[in-house]
Amino acid sequence: MTQTTTLAASALFEHVASQSDAVAHFRGRLGFESDVSDVAAGLSETEPGFVLVDARSDASWAQGHVPGAIHLPWRRIAAEASERIPSGTPVVVYCWGPACNGGTRAALEFALLGHPVKEMLGGFEYWVREGFAYDTAEGPAQLAPDALTNVTAAGLAGGAVTDGSITCAC
Repeated sequence: MTQTTTLAASALFEHVASQSDAVAHFRGRLGFESDVSDVAAGLSETEPGFVLVDARSDASWAQGHVPGAIHLPWRRIAAEASERIPSGTPVVVYCWGPACNGGTRAALEFALLGHPVKEMLGGFEYWVREGFAYDTAEGPAQLAPDALTNVTAAGLAGGAVTDGSITCAC
């Protein structure tokens, strides 16, 4: 190990959380977030146990959305959610992708209404990039999985774990 590497590693862990703080933080994140593969697995169940909400604009919805999702732009949640989603129903929300905070805004609105809520990390962008089918105004669509986000036997070597049609590198 070179002196530069030693200094970089030292700086990286100069401020590190205690074990109990780290457990609380990461457990907390799992209470607020899910990834697209876990949402897809949940939607494949006969009774998913949650409602998936696309919080994007009308134009974005028409371009493509997750099958089974309902369209409720985040700005309309406070006014319309109670008419469309029974009180207390668990909700998973998504927006476009990692650079969009519409899913976070939607999650806040549902939390304010008292719903158990999670945000789907990666949003619609990662749903498509992982090769899951989606619906458009013209009908169903699906792209080949992006080899950098969906590790398959033909993709990156390593510890890929496959559960039915869903493949994950974690």
